[in-house]
Amino acid sequence: MKKYEFINREVSSVLAKSEPKTTLRQHIDDGLNIYTQFQEILPRISVKYDVTFWKVLRASVILHDTGKSHIEFQKLLMGKNNKWYHQRHELFSVYFALNSDCADVLGTSGLLAILGHHKSLDELYDFIDKNYSKDKEWDFDDDGLDYNDECKKLEKDTVWSLLKQYGINRGTNCHIDLKSIIKHAIRSTKGIRNKHTIEQILLVGALKQCDHMASAGIQKLYSLDSKDFNYLDCFALYDHQTQAGKIIGNVIMTAPTGTGKTEAAMNWLRTQIRNRGTGRVFYVLPYTASINAMYERISKDIEKEKVGMVHGNLLQYLDYRFSDCSYDCSVIKKIAEDLKTMITPFKVTTPFQMLKHLYGLKGFEKGLVEWAGAYFIVDEIHAYDARTFAQLMVLLHFAVTQLDVRVHVMTATLPTFMQKELSSVLVPFHNVVANQKLYERLVRHRVMLQDGRLFDNIPIIQKYIDNGLKVLVVCNTVDDAQYVYQSLDSENKVLLHGRFCARDRNKKEFLLKNSDIRLLVGTQAIEVSLDIDYDVLFTSPAPIDALIQRFGRINRKCQKDICPCFVFSEPGEKDHFIYKNKGVINRTIEALEMIQKQGKGIIREDALQKYIDYVYPNWTEDEKAEYDDTRRIFEKFISEEMAPLEYSEQKEEDYYKQFDGQKVLPMSLSEEFQQYLSDYEFIKADSLLVSVSTGRLMSLLHSEQVELKSFAYPVKDSVKMKKEFVIKTTYSQELGLQFDMNDNNEQLEEDNFL
Repeated sequence: MKKYEFINREVSSVLAKSEPKTTLRQHIDDGLNIYTQFQEILPRISVKYDVTFWKVLRASVILHDTGKSHIEFQKLLMGKNNKWYHQRHELFSVYFALNSDCADVLGTSGLLAILGHHKSLDELYDFIDKNYSKDKEWDFDDDGLDYNDECKKLEKDTVWSLLKQYGINRGTNCHIDLKSIIKHAIRSTKGIRNKHTIEQILLVGALKQCDHMASAGIQKLYSLDSKDFNYLDCFALYDHQTQAGKIIGNVIMTAPTGTGKTEAAMNWLRTQIRNRGTGRVFYVLPYTASINAMYERISKDIEKEKVGMVHGNLLQYLDYRFSDCSYDCSVIKKIAEDLKTMITPFKVTTPFQMLKHLYGLKGFEKGLVEWAGAYFIVDEIHAYDARTFAQLMVLLHFAVTQLDVRVHVMTATLPTFMQKELSSVLVPFHNVVANQKLYERLVRHRVMLQDGRLFDNIPIIQKYIDNGLKVLVVCNTVDDAQYVYQSLDSENKVLLHGRFCARDRNKKEFLLKNSDIRLLVGTQAIEVSLDIDYDVLFTSPAPIDALIQRFGRINRKCQKDICPCFVFSEPGEKDHFIYKNKGVINRTIEALEMIQKQGKGIIREDALQKYIDYVYPNWTEDEKAEYDDTRRIFEKFISEEMAPLEYSEQKEEDYYKQFDGQKVLPMSLSEEFQQYLSDYEFIKADSLLVSVSTGRLMSLLHSEQVELKSFAYPVKDSVKMKKEFVIKTTYSQELGLQFDMNDNNEQLEEDNFL
């Protein structure tokens, strides 16, 4: 038998990492620091799984990197010549796990967590199959490695001495069949119908979180306390805000726009934390702009370090927000990571950033452990189509039934049939409705139904601008918004839509918050994105729930006389691309005619539910089919297929298929893009890209208006290339990307949820 020479080492000298140099002992201590804080910030796990969960997690944290004691891996970390052969250290950690006196404590769940804290089970199985060929009974070749022989190269005495300091001792020395262990895990019952699945997912996620945060040098995780919401005591609360603060459990709240639904949710949250204990909080909104605005708002009320956010344009938003601080890319990326990680207990996010965990995308376990005992606040729930609403219902039901999540949903405009779906997944729940007196007092808007199309009535709009009023104009397509904006004359005016690059979009949003803009023209992004208050509205026809949100940007605080909201009865030429259901638009116009006839156009907000249900009596046949099919397929995956450390390429494809968007670079910005790359300002470079639909991109490629170009930039002694679609059509900071108004072959996604 071959003998291996081991270095006579102190326990403290075994390395876990080389950059920065970190000993195994230090890495274990850093991981246990996170583990200890997990017990404090995720207290509801103990309610469901008692102390056993924490015992298994502690042992997993201590053992997960012990395989790095392999003498060849230690040489690798020390920069010496080695024969490591790119083996997987976590496979050798299994040796210590199975031969320790806590093997029974670890069980299958702990062993899976240790095995999979870097790779999936399929990847590990393939690695073993390809590299440990001597383990194959039919292989008589001497090539390849033998796992149990490799275990002889572990610095066992040193590691056992270290483990003893954490209360883990050497047990029996057993032969290990890695392939059988992993094969058994892959073949075991999957889905939440298996009562152990959720606990295994949480253990894997918790170990990954401990390992990754320890490696990142994170020392402190913040938690929320009921005192964080004491700012609510500084002003008088509406009745529905007070009611929400008296409830322990799930809430569905209905209240008019502009009546402090956010404060109601915060008051509810304070009560939950005070009575059930702390937990992570997710504030869910549909649009990027509304997430940015809510992040800014919450950061002023709650300790800034406790508030984070997650969305697809986060880096570009932060780069613009900190443009005066001269931060480089690495600093911006670090800030973004901190906002997304478990450092922050309160996150503002989109539903899609949460849904990715239920699709089982790689690393989903880390996301789900953060949900354990969490609090979800879901705002603007009316904004989703049938497919997204179905997924959201599955998400909420899963969170409530499997992870002990409590949910607060807020709405002003949800049809009754959708409220029934919502109430069926939040069992039990409390219904909170704004006080009747508040509804009666909120007389803010008068509907003025006008014949014709909005962009044919520019002189009417100009008259109100000339009279010194703050005017809001909402079109249904970008082309119409661009035309109307150019046709109107105003000193301080802004155009806002989804066809700007992130840099220019961020500039406009900051301008709207900090300047006295007299004219705002935009698309439906304005409906829920911004806390703005204008004097008069002009809008193209849209579904009644969208119109109510647009009305909510006028006389928002009810501090003015009744303000006019002009709704034009005829749609633009391309509005059918945005609102495909003509019946909904026609019934909306009929509802507005009723309001004009019955109350001279004055909107009584307590009567709006009647009109919403008139416009939306139920799903259409196609919508109902899409809702049912989406929910059935999604629930089937969770029930029968979801499993830790198993990631489906098909599910990942299904997830990303939902987002019809491609990034293009306006030709007029290509020189600036190249300069940013040359200066290694990659975030700023990406902020110049504009999102267009896939269909639009294909059409532009066919007409040779787009070409794929390579941009070169130096990296050390070589040159790297970055490829982007460059679009030849006109772009400006004021108007955004412009297309031929006569192009009838396009269907542009006017705003996207990410």
